Amino acid sequence: MTPLTAAARATYLVFAGCGFLLASWVARIPQLRDHLHLEPAQLGWVLLGGAAGSLVARPFSGPILARLGQRRTVAITGALGGAGVVVAGLGDVAGLWVLVAGLLTIGFTVSVWDVAMNVQGAEVERRLGRSVMPRFHAAFAAGTVAGAGLAAGLVALRVPVTVHLSAVALLVILAVPWATRDYLPDEPHDEAAGRPASPLRAWREPRTLLIGLFVLAFAFGEGAAGDWIGVALIDGHGAAAAVGSLGYAIYLAATTAVRWFGAGLLDRYGRVAVLRALGGVTIAGLLLFVFGPNLVVALAGALLWGVGTAFGYPVGMSAGADDPRHAAARVTVVSTLGKVASFAGPPLIGMVGDHVTVLRALLVVAALQAVAVLVAGATRPLRAVRAGDDDRAGSPSHQGA
Repeated sequence: MTPLTAAARATYLVFAGCGFLLASWVARIPQLRDHLHLEPAQLGWVLLGGAAGSLVARPFSGPILARLGQRRTVAITGALGGAGVVVAGLGDVAGLWVLVAGLLTIGFTVSVWDVAMNVQGAEVERRLGRSVMPRFHAAFAAGTVAGAGLAAGLVALRVPVTVHLSAVALLVILAVPWATRDYLPDEPHDEAAGRPASPLRAWREPRTLLIGLFVLAFAFGEGAAGDWIGVALIDGHGAAAAVGSLGYAIYLAATTAVRWFGAGLLDRYGRVAVLRALGGVTIAGLLLFVFGPNLVVALAGALLWGVGTAFGYPVGMSAGADDPRHAAARVTVVSTLGKVASFAGPPLIGMVGDHVTVLRALLVVAALQAVAVLVAGATRPLRAVRAGDDDRAGSPSHQGA
């Protein structure tokens, strides 16, 4: 096995491990809520604490990555993320504040982990010479399915939350640092000075900010799907609860399938053309979902919505990391702006939904997708931008291994 093949395998494993860890504790939220006797509002604030830890960590991800390097950053944050899951599991018996401490640890460490593994994924993609970042994100989705599926089985077997989450964490703590041994070495950050440039510089780069806006729009679309598809189907289309869950399952299946099987489209047609086309597919899917005359049409809309949003986040990460010398700082900016969607999305849709129904409020997602289509040109590979060539001339498939 070549070092590049080993690095790709390690990257798949790290992405899957991250999804597995996160889905495992999320799947036990109902038991944590019941055992700690949390009211809905209390649970909301507890979960917001974890999200806050994630958002706060994003701006620090670039400097941490520049200091520790990709391999050490992922190994350390993977282990600490696992420790946070152990603490969250202990919260089931030790109380609310232990749970909050665990969620803050998970939020902070996994946020840095996310940036670092995307930077490594972009480097592997660049060396392979073809678009594989969507497949890495499909591996993350596969990890979430495995984590949720295992959790469902253990809940049925009445395995205690603490035992379940401790076992999951131990597996991740062992597997992720082991996988990072095969990571590719970091590229030099600044060829002239031999040290990383100021991480603040990326926040003043128009291209980086536009990519961040693009990712925010797509992340908003993904987050809205997770939060509101079921509610919109039930309240807006009169669906049964099971059909509401089915709608989100259809969305997830479509997104994962396109990420795994459709990455070659990026190499054939170029980032910008594919992303603009998929933005159009997302808008069409949302219009069918919102205005469809029956459930079959609405579910078809959910499928197109999933197809359309599949590439936004992973390709945005690749675009931010086009220049390996500044990948950490730029991916930090892009992912931070994307993370804002997880804060802004649920309350914005909810507030608009109070006035026009949740179903109609999802037109906000369509409007943001129109913005994403307009700014998608910012994702054009840097070589193509500098040379003034066609988009495909700078795509990974034309850059060599």
